[in-house]
Order: sequence, then structure tokens, then C-alpha cells
Amino acid sequence: MAIMIRNAKKEDWAEIKYIYEAGISTGFATFETKAPAIYEQWVLKAHPECTLIAQNENKVLGWCKITTISDRLAYAGVGEVSVYVHPNAQGMGVGNFLLKNLITVSEEQGYWTLQVSIFRENNCSVYLHKKNGFREVGIREKIGKLNGIWRDNVLLERRSNLVGLEEDC
Repeated sequence: MAIMIRNAKKEDWAEIKYIYEAGISTGFATFETKAPAIYEQWVLKAHPECTLIAQNENKVLGWCKITTISDRLAYAGVGEVSVYVHPNAQGMGVGNFLLKNLITVSEEQGYWTLQVSIFRENNCSVYLHKKNGFREVGIREKIGKLNGIWRDNVLLERRSNLVGLEEDC
């Protein structure tokens, strides 16, 4: 299967939303309980060059994006990662392909740290991120409720070897 990567467009919204809703329905992907109603809400805090889709022919297989974690200038090079794969494309390397491309693009855009919070039970996502250079920095216990149940998140981060972190001497 030939997988292509490109920036997401408004015309992709129906497929992006379907994939997001499929992830939401698992109860292991996000604290969100429904996808945004419109594309503009979904991309509101996302970096435009770091909002990607993977596709095979004209079918969206998955998406990823980086959103800002803070409006404070000190955090300009830090972003939060989201990766979602179509249920029919899981186990085919789509998530890995997306994340590798996102890391490359993020460094081109000046990101020096990427972070992600993953439900403790979502072992596949934790593995995917660790495989791509993320390290576990902690567990956020009972950080939020989903359907009335407190959930823990594994907090992972990836520091770029190419961007930022210049030493002051």
C-alpha cells in the first residue's frame, strides 16, 4: 500500500471527523466525548504546517496535528501531539508513518519539545510514541473524568536533537 502524507484541508473534514469519532468511541483516546462540529474548531489551535493526513489514493487513513500548549512566548517551541488512525488501517504502520513525518515537520517549524498525554490503558499509543523517541516523564493520576470515571494519563515528551536547547555559556 502506497501511503502519502500531506497537509490536512477543509475538504478532508468528513473523513477526519469520522476517524476522530471512532477514536472517541473507544474510550481510550481522549477525554473528549464528541468531535467538533466544524473543521475550523478542530484546527483552531493547531499549527497549520503540523496538521497532516496520511492517505492511500483518495482515502484518509489517519491524521495527526500539533496544538499549542500555551500562548506564553516561553512555550513557543512546545506542542502537544495528537495521532488518530482509521479503524480499518490500524496495525498497518499508518500511525508510525504519521508520527515520523510529524516529528520531521515539527522540527522544520522550530518545535524543540513535543508532548503527549495518553490514557494509561492505551498501550499501543504509548508504545508508538516511545518507539519514536518519546520518553515517559510521569503519570498524571486522576487528571480528568471520562463518563464519570477518573482516568490517569501517561505523560511523554520528545526533545529535538536539531532544534533549540542551545546552552548559555
